Amino acid sequence: MRNRSVVTEFILLGIPHTEGLQTTLFVLFLSLYIFTLAGNLLILLAIVSSTRLHTPMYFFLCKLSVCDMFFPSVSSPEMLLCLAGNSRAISYAGCASQLFFYHFLGCTECFLHTVMASDRFVAICHPLRYTMIMSRRVCAILAVGTSFFGCIQATFLTTLTFQLPYCGPNEVDYFFCDIPVMLKLACADTSALEMVGLISVGLMPLSCFLLILTSYSRIVYSILQIRSAEGRRRAFSTCSAHLTAILLFYMPVVLIYLRPTPSPWLDATVQILNNLVTPMLNPLIYSLRNKEVKSSLRKVLHQVGFLPEQLWRKDSS
Repeated sequence: MRNRSVVTEFILLGIPHTEGLQTTLFVLFLSLYIFTLAGNLLILLAIVSSTRLHTPMYFFLCKLSVCDMFFPSVSSPEMLLCLAGNSRAISYAGCASQLFFYHFLGCTECFLHTVMASDRFVAICHPLRYTMIMSRRVCAILAVGTSFFGCIQATFLTTLTFQLPYCGPNEVDYFFCDIPVMLKLACADTSALEMVGLISVGLMPLSCFLLILTSYSRIVYSILQIRSAEGRRRAFSTCSAHLTAILLFYMPVVLIYLRPTPSPWLDATVQILNNLVTPMLNPLIYSLRNKEVKSSLRKVLHQVGFLPEQLWRKDSS
């Protein structure tokens, strides 16, 4: 097919209304990016190194940490280069790849949160059948399925966006290539595609959220049937971290894609929080209230030399 686009590269204009703050933002975002990678890498090492954590819940948490390492890496390096004063140009293929991997990892994480809610549902509502239902084979299929359906969704959205002709201008009023800003640059009527894209972007997370809501309604009902207060507390504590992570994940999606009147500055702020802050907070959310994860983290920190012998033994005891 003949390539209808005459644009070979795009110019990323960066974060709106941040003139004169490039150095400050560069230091801040670089720090957040490093902490995000380090935190998720520590969680990954803690789960892999501890045999006690080789369970379905931590297996999915392990994949979540992998997603949280790659997700900010889609847009953050390009944004940091722009803030450092380097070239703001990004190739046509690079822009399409950025959009694809952003939605691929985002959709994968959305499906993964749904699978993790299902895992908690089985663990609390059907504890005696948990190991049989959540077998290794089932966990592997679910893990592969989250990436497979995430790839399908991202391929559809990327094809929908880049089958349009782009003949100028080529200045992207944002810090990375995303669907709303790219549709503004198309040399064609995009009203129908905007509606299709909105339905596609909104329908998938909405469906996942409804499944999560259904799972947790059953979970809450089952927990309330537990007679002992200690049993109820322990059951709620196993779900609180996941519920917090779900709220942090879905709030940016609603604010960015489902608002009737977009605001470039607000969208950029929410996207940065979604790209850097939420993946950085996930390791803290899942480790602060979990004794097993904290114990494994202390062991990993001791092995790499960040935790002294005396403090590690004191914490372990």
